[in-house]
Amino acid sequence: MEEQRRKILIVDDEPSIRNSLKLILQSQFEVSTARDGEEAIGLAERDRPDIVLLDMTLPKMDGLEVMKRLKERAAGVPVIMLTAASSVRTAVHAIKSGADDFVDKPFDIPELQRVIDSLLDKQGGAGPETGPKSRAGDFGCLVGKSPPMREVFQMIEQIAGRETTVLITGESGTGKELVAMELHNRSSRRHGPFVALNCAAFPESLIESELFGHEKGAFTHAVERRLGQFEVADGGTLFLDEIGELSLAVQVKLLRFLQEQEFYRVGRSKPTRVNVRVITATNRNLEEMVKAKAFRQDLFYRINVINIGLPPLRDRGDDILELANFFVRSLKSRYVGRELSFSGGVQQRLKEYGWPGNVRELENVVESLLALSPSDVVELENLPSRMRERESSAPAGSQGVNTGLAYEEAERLFETEIILRALTKANFVQTRAAQLLGISRRMLKYKMDKLNIGDKGEVLGPGSKHEN
Repeated sequence: MEEQRRKILIVDDEPSIRNSLKLILQSQFEVSTARDGEEAIGLAERDRPDIVLLDMTLPKMDGLEVMKRLKERAAGVPVIMLTAASSVRTAVHAIKSGADDFVDKPFDIPELQRVIDSLLDKQGGAGPETGPKSRAGDFGCLVGKSPPMREVFQMIEQIAGRETTVLITGESGTGKELVAMELHNRSSRRHGPFVALNCAAFPESLIESELFGHEKGAFTHAVERRLGQFEVADGGTLFLDEIGELSLAVQVKLLRFLQEQEFYRVGRSKPTRVNVRVITATNRNLEEMVKAKAFRQDLFYRINVINIGLPPLRDRGDDILELANFFVRSLKSRYVGRELSFSGGVQQRLKEYGWPGNVRELENVVESLLALSPSDVVELENLPSRMRERESSAPAGSQGVNTGLAYEEAERLFETEIILRALTKANFVQTRAAQLLGISRRMLKYKMDKLNIGDKGEVLGPGSKHEN
């Protein structure tokens, strides 16, 4: 019997946004849309949605008032506020007023789907006595029973309630952000915001403004005041991933905040004080960076009060099959009707493979199988080619990755392969291929251009030009 689809209500006065979101989400949810607050309240009372995407600015009544009335009429329904990038201040107020999360326009579709999945998993999870969770695993949102992971869980329990800074170390894809979330969820700050920022995602010229905010006119294109992530995270936790990518100049300002709990917004002479716990993470060797004078020694000591080291997936052989089955369960809401299982040969290959991309790579592999596997029983021939070749495998528990590929290169090959498989299955109709992959056509086209994939599936050289 097919699982009943969850209901989602989209409230936005712009038809293009309503229609785009409906097109993106209708493969996973039963979608209804409303153009204003009055229509939204009527639909919510009639349809009882499982989650609401609510624009901040609406005609007749604003988003905050609509949210208040929705919460009164449908107690417990999660509400995600849709905000313009310039409305961060209002978004923070919305969180404090009862919104469950907010997403900036223009949307990052994978991030929007992650937020939706996280809130739906919380809604269907255990009660408050077990603490808030994003996806129910063995330890909050974390999955694993191997000895290395049990040590990590024990450390989280010991330090979650403390206010000290924590440095999480480990290879890319090992789940550092999930550990930070679990530290937040088990702390006294769990009812405050959890804000995650990847320091590598911003150029040096913008990262200071992203962290600390700026005043109107502080620099070219600063047309209005903008709050930084420290202010957004006030009362909660700020997670700074890839901390080793910060410039020395920004490191100085971060150190000052950690010492004084105050900072200067760009273009403002008066300091701003906030109450934020900072958790950082890196996949780099900060001690070597300190020796090379690329990272400040005083900042290293300040963020490394407590260190949690995450093991690579190849050292967690006992957890690999459990994680694979966990991802099948947690992702199947996006692929209604799919019930995947793994043949004996596939189970063995999952254990043997070196996993250069760690848990993130395993999740991507499972999702590609949910989208593209011709059978509900996965056989060896259904796996990506890099996993079918034994020379690309490494015994579970090995200390090195025998693939000979850097993670970025392995990720590029993986993305190229699943896009080519989707294009072939869709007879190179990009709209259908995008639906198979669970992304927008615009996102598919962006990835094809980035990976030098032509319209007919030809992989072009790095310097080649696509024909229009």
